[in-house]
Amino acid sequence: MNIRINHSSKPRKAAVLTLTALLLSVLAFGPSRGQDPSTQAQRPRRVWPTQTQEPDDILRIDTDLVAVDVTVTDPQGSPVRNLRKEDFKLYADGVEQSVSFFQVERRTGPPRPLALVFALDISGSMTPEEMGRLRHALQAFAANIADQQAAYAVMAFGMNVKILQKFTSDPTALDRTFEKLAREPNGLSTHTYDAVDDAIRLVVRQAPRTRDRRLMKRAVVVVTDGFPVGDTVAPQTVIERANAANVSVYVVTLPSYSRVMTASTQAPLPTPLDVSGLADSTGGRSVYANEKDYGPLFRALAEEVTSAYVLAFYPAEEKRRDGQFHSLKVEGPPGLAVRQSRPGYQAGGKNSRLQQ
Repeated sequence: MNIRINHSSKPRKAAVLTLTALLLSVLAFGPSRGQDPSTQAQRPRRVWPTQTQEPDDILRIDTDLVAVDVTVTDPQGSPVRNLRKEDFKLYADGVEQSVSFFQVERRTGPPRPLALVFALDISGSMTPEEMGRLRHALQAFAANIADQQAAYAVMAFGMNVKILQKFTSDPTALDRTFEKLAREPNGLSTHTYDAVDDAIRLVVRQAPRTRDRRLMKRAVVVVTDGFPVGDTVAPQTVIERANAANVSVYVVTLPSYSRVMTASTQAPLPTPLDVSGLADSTGGRSVYANEKDYGPLFRALAEEVTSAYVLAFYPAEEKRRDGQFHSLKVEGPPGLAVRQSRPGYQAGGKNSRLQQ
């Protein structure tokens, strides 16, 4: 439709000028603070935003470099540190690659920086006693990694997913977050996969990729009773997005699940999260909390989250922009168990860069 403006008509010209000024002011100042928050919640679930404002201290690493985190444990399940680059072999699509970048977590020297999101279940099945013990356990977790550079964020989920604390380096903020925590006693759903999906997006958008020229370990710790219900994002989609962002997911299942599903003398049955492969497929772990004390579990989990090697390589030129998925496999010394953070990487198209 064509709109004609009669320039000889002063009232109409004034109205057009007024409308133009109004539109310019809207564009300049953005949406009103009074905007209905429900409209903001209805956003597309995109892990990779079209434009991401990176933190000032980020080291811009060539995105052609493909990195994979590796955790190595001995037969007793204890982390193995101080291995050398020569102790590993890295394969892409079955072909051994030259390791261009190698970073190791050592007992001496500066520990690896960490970007971590806690996703906490506040659905009605969580008891007040569990919430109290959980608070003490997270305090133990934070204390165990107090000597390293860590950025925390906290999310809560039940029928809805809420960000309680954006990324901060203040360890006391983790404890203060519990003052904002409120259970959903009548919640009819537990959106666990949606929460992990949002946590991955939070890491990608807000957490620095590096700190002090060291690649940060990216992780999500999900604390739940093991019953995801009502999710809008499929488990496999969440796993793919975690692998694309190189985020490891750790799942802590609380005792309420064990009490319902098994007798106390039996080992807990796999939860729906275990069956989906959410932890195993992202290089994390799925563990069960002790009913009396969560502290030892979270201290051990902190040890695992912060104990890893980073191996990276440059793909062959013809595979950097082919848009295909390429498998990754890491081998370590004989007799040791190797767990990697992702099974492969998705190359970008001809006009894009590899997603890291």
